[in-house]
Amino acid sequence: MPDLLKISLILLLILFLLRKKLPIGAVMLIASAGLAALYAMPLSSLVAAARRAVGSDVSIKLLLALSLIRIFELILREKEVLAAMMAAVKGSFRNRKVVIISMPLLIGMLPSLGGAYFSAPMVKEATTGLKMPPEEKAFINYWYRHPWEYILPLYPGILLAAAVSGVPLYHLITANIAYALVLLATGFLYSMRGVANRPQHAEAPQARWRDGVNFLPVLAILVSVGLLHIELHYALLVIIAVLLAAFRYSPKAIPRLLRYGFTLEVITLIAGIMFFKEIMETSGAVRNLTAYFVSHGIPVIPIVCLLPFLAGLLTGHTVGFVGSTFPLIMNVAGNGLPVISLAFAAGFIGVLISPVHLCLVLTREYFKADMTGVYQRIVPASAIIFAVAVAEYLVMR
Repeated sequence: MPDLLKISLILLLILFLLRKKLPIGAVMLIASAGLAALYAMPLSSLVAAARRAVGSDVSIKLLLALSLIRIFELILREKEVLAAMMAAVKGSFRNRKVVIISMPLLIGMLPSLGGAYFSAPMVKEATTGLKMPPEEKAFINYWYRHPWEYILPLYPGILLAAAVSGVPLYHLITANIAYALVLLATGFLYSMRGVANRPQHAEAPQARWRDGVNFLPVLAILVSVGLLHIELHYALLVIIAVLLAAFRYSPKAIPRLLRYGFTLEVITLIAGIMFFKEIMETSGAVRNLTAYFVSHGIPVIPIVCLLPFLAGLLTGHTVGFVGSTFPLIMNVAGNGLPVISLAFAAGFIGVLISPVHLCLVLTREYFKADMTGVYQRIVPASAIIFAVAVAEYLVMR
């Protein structure tokens, strides 16, 4: 069986299993087993690949980072830090457009499933009295949740992309800043055109400063990783320790936080993706497929853009397109920063457009919006992001 057909079958299997709502870690383990079977890999090679996948420094750092992120998110949620952040925004800004988008922006800083359903009532409240169709409200709530996935190391997608490719996380964040900024700008381009910047009530400066302190935990992470180049798991350990002391968590609460953070789901996620990467390389699938592309003169850029875009479109998962397509992309086009950044931008555009993206499904349901009207804003805005991504690739290359 040709290598291209084997890989295609495995990608279709991944997409099918994800559509069946199986956890991404379990999906990648099943896909790894399927790939090993198609290439008739001996047991000794499978064991060696499993040892490399589980015991590598990358896997251990990912386990620590993703688990600590869950603990960090739980502390902020339990202590209502996010609510205080939103109160600070409401009391600090007079620009109505800023107030409208602040809720999905703030809630989107934490990678919580169903967060779009939490911010939707706030967008509805902030747009009260405006002649704004439900499709526009849905677009605002959906669109402004997502600049963070390009740059915020609290999201597992960008962590995995950096870990799998070997590109330093702060380099990838820096390259992706342009996409996040363009996403913000296109949101204003396709919504809120008729919203006047009427003054909003602002609290006293002292109250704003008091509430603004709640932004410090997230800002500390951004500064630690983006400016000081501290590895994420180290930064999270220090910040979580400070939060535990500041909020006076008792020692008895530590086991509960650890159980919440270090779950089987997280362990399976990392093991599945790293094992799939090892099997792709050990089986010879990537090497043979790369030779096929080269011998047939298939251009690299369409592969770099199309594979992650389709995976993101069909799965609605950032982790899904990174885990399933990046091992192949790296061996076809290399693991340089321009390639990885472009592939990540294209894949996440697929996620943004995906009809199975949970945030989009929940937002449309809440506002009872017509999906065609929402897509009339999402698709052209996404096209602009992609154009910027291609331009940045050409400049960096």
